[in-house]
Amino acid sequence: MSNVSTTSYNCTNDEQRALGLAHAQKAIAAKQVIVMPTDTVYGIAADAFSPQAVATLLAAKGRGRNMPPPVLIPRIGTMEGLATDIPDDARKLAEKYWPGPLTLIFHAQPSLTWDLGDAVGTVALRVPDEQLALDLLTLTGPLAVSSANRTGQPAAQTAQEAREQLAESVEVYLEAGFRPLEGTVGVPSTIVDATGLRLRVVREGAISLADIQRMVPSALGSEPEPEMWSPSGEESQPGAGDATISLQKSVPVVEPAPEVEPVGVETETGVEPAPEVEPVGVETETGVEPAPEVEVEAEIKSEPAPDTK
Repeated sequence: MSNVSTTSYNCTNDEQRALGLAHAQKAIAAKQVIVMPTDTVYGIAADAFSPQAVATLLAAKGRGRNMPPPVLIPRIGTMEGLATDIPDDARKLAEKYWPGPLTLIFHAQPSLTWDLGDAVGTVALRVPDEQLALDLLTLTGPLAVSSANRTGQPAAQTAQEAREQLAESVEVYLEAGFRPLEGTVGVPSTIVDATGLRLRVVREGAISLADIQRMVPSALGSEPEPEMWSPSGEESQPGAGDATISLQKSVPVVEPAPEVEPVGVETETGVEPAPEVEPVGVETETGVEPAPEVEVEAEIKSEPAPDTK
C-alpha cells in the first residue's frame, strides 16, 4: 500500500465526515482495513466476509488466527443472518442492550463463506453505541473489528494514537475525538456465551452479571470449567475495547499423584518390612529377560495425600 493513499479524516467536521465515510466504504470493498471510533475505544475494521481482509487485520495487529475478532453489526436484525440456534433469552438481552456494550457468542450460520480465524463454528456479535460506526456499518455490512493497536500495546483512544502504532497498514483513519467519550467509563463489553443449554457470562464488563440475571435468572457466571469460553488478549483488560475471544478451551491443570513409597506390614509383634517383590521378566524378540532393578532410597518420608476436594 502506498503512503499517499493512507488518509485521516476529522469526522467532527460534516464535510470531512462524509468524505471519510465514502473513502472508508471504498477501502472495505477493496479488502483493506480502516480505523474507526467505537463506543469503547478505536477499532481496526475489515470486511468480515473477506478472508484476505481479516488476514490483513490480524497481520496489522501482529496477531494469530487463534484470536479471531468479533463482528460489529449495524442493527439487531443482522444477527438473524449471521447466527443460528439463537436462544430466546439471548434475543431478549440483545433487544435490551443493543446498541451497547454487550457481545453475544452464537453458533455461526454454516452457509456463511467467511474465515475469521480459528472460530470453531461460532461468531461473536455486537451492535456498537457509536453513530459514526453505525453509519459505516450501514454502508459496508458486518465488519470484523478489534482494538486499534499492536498486540501487547495500549488500546488507542484517538485515531492519532492508532496511527502511531499501525501506520501505513491502515488505509483510512476516521478521527472523532477521544474514546470513550468524556463522562463515560472505559469498561469493555460484557461477553455472554449463548451456544450452550444456558447462557453464560464469560466476561463481566459494563453490564454486570446481576443485571443479566435479572433478565435471565438461569444465566450462569464465569467459572473455570474446561468447556468455558475464555476471553484473552489485551482486549480482556478493563478499558481495552472490543473483546477478542480465544477459542482455545481452558484445560484444568492436574498435578501428578505422589510416588507410592514401600510400607511395612503391621503384625501382632510389631511392624515387619513388606516382602520383596520379585522383578517381572520383560519379553523380547529373543526370549524373556529380567526387568532392571529399581533402587529405593533408604530414607522414606511419608507425605500426606493431596486434598482432592
